[in-house]
Amino acid sequence: MACEPDAPPVWAHRDGEAWLIDLHVQPGARTTVAVGEHGGRLKLKIAAPPVDNKANAHLLAWLAARLGVPKSSVALVRGDASRQKTVAVRGVERPWLDIVEQP
Repeated sequence: MACEPDAPPVWAHRDGEAWLIDLHVQPGARTTVAVGEHGGRLKLKIAAPPVDNKANAHLLAWLAARLGVPKSSVALVRGDASRQKTVAVRGVERPWLDIVEQP
């Protein structure tokens, strides 16, 4: 999945010093990977079960590692118990490039 380097996709919005990333999360996958867009959100498969906040913790740790920022720079804003989540990311200029590019 490719993104324009200069234009943010529909699921990434600037909010002051942070980027808000709208996600559709599918927990319980074999690996954590971005798989495309779903309803105006970036769809991520998460390799963690949706119990005891494990999927949310895994999501935030994966995003921080993927973007090369400390875990404290990534926060869940909305969707604690939902597949529809919004995450705030600080310390990056164009997070969509690092999230969607596969290793």
